Amino acid sequence: MRRRLATALLFAALATTLFATAQTGSAKPVPHAPKTFFGIGPQAGLTSEDLEYMRAGGIGSIRVLVSWPGTQPKEKGPYEWGGMDAAVEEATRRGLRLLPFVYGTPKWLSGDERRLPIDSARKRQAWTRFLKALVGRYGPGGEFWQEHAPGAVNYESEALPKQLPIRDWQIWNEVNFFYFAFPVSVPRYAKLLNITAPAIKSVDPGANIVLSGLFGEPKQKGVKGMLAVDFLSKLYRVPGIKSRFDSIALHPYAVDAESLEEMVEGIHDVTVESHDRPGLYVTELGWGSANNFQQVAFEQGPRGQVKQMRDSYRYMLENRRRLNLKAAYWFSWKDLPDSCTFCDSVGLFHAGPKFRAKPAWHTFVGITGGRARP
Repeated sequence: MRRRLATALLFAALATTLFATAQTGSAKPVPHAPKTFFGIGPQAGLTSEDLEYMRAGGIGSIRVLVSWPGTQPKEKGPYEWGGMDAAVEEATRRGLRLLPFVYGTPKWLSGDERRLPIDSARKRQAWTRFLKALVGRYGPGGEFWQEHAPGAVNYESEALPKQLPIRDWQIWNEVNFFYFAFPVSVPRYAKLLNITAPAIKSVDPGANIVLSGLFGEPKQKGVKGMLAVDFLSKLYRVPGIKSRFDSIALHPYAVDAESLEEMVEGIHDVTVESHDRPGLYVTELGWGSANNFQQVAFEQGPRGQVKQMRDSYRYMLENRRRLNLKAAYWFSWKDLPDSCTFCDSVGLFHAGPKFRAKPAWHTFVGITGGRARP
């Protein structure tokens, strides 16, 4: 890491102090979890060095966007797999799993990428063809793995010594919030699931279909937003819908870890009331390190970011088995200036090509059992 040793020692000392403080008054250590429990949701492209830091830090999975518009910009054109191929190859070489979330409707089908592709036979067929091609490429025995098998002729890269086929597929993003889905509609999402599940399972019967990460408590109502618990509860009332997904997902953005806990427990209660026990994924959680709490509740300063991280992971790890919680993805890896209201400070590192770690990074690796640097 290219930074002064004094700075590194200062951050390490601060993180050690904060994490030690968390243990005061409690002899109970934070429970362990499989490496794949600890995920990251980057908000920008990753370099090889990013992936080395992730591996060292105890991260086992990366949540990545599979953009349908970006992969198939023309209706009759070929699928453009280049970006996804590179992500899969680089992650696989480091033993990192990927959780893709499939999102967006191309312009040649809709003027609004947020609109679910269900309103005509043409849209439904295009969506299911894309899904079959996607799973057929990166699922077990897929084209990508055949191209990168030992002995295969691949002029662009070396063979992969080990295959990590993608088995988990998240369908859409924050489908209960107008920023990613419009109109917000339980029946529309149910229709999407009803055509999605057969398409994916026809290629990989053992695939894990994960629901869209539901935004915990959007302020908007009606066609612009719906509480995650209400959306999931109404979805469960759709006849036969349980057979169309294997896992559920939540984005419990909250003012603090206690509020996060309330959101997660609310979602769990819905599954219990619906006589179901799906896998649960927290596919986004995070707080910013900027001192801007009065304007953005998710930004609580460097110490606040550490406290909310520490408290939320303790809760999730202690209740992992009861909740059937499979993984939690911190959002995000590095800060991204000029983006969403807290995206500019939600990273574990400051923005830029260098790895200028925040105290939260050292707290995070203390929780995962990883190392702060490769």
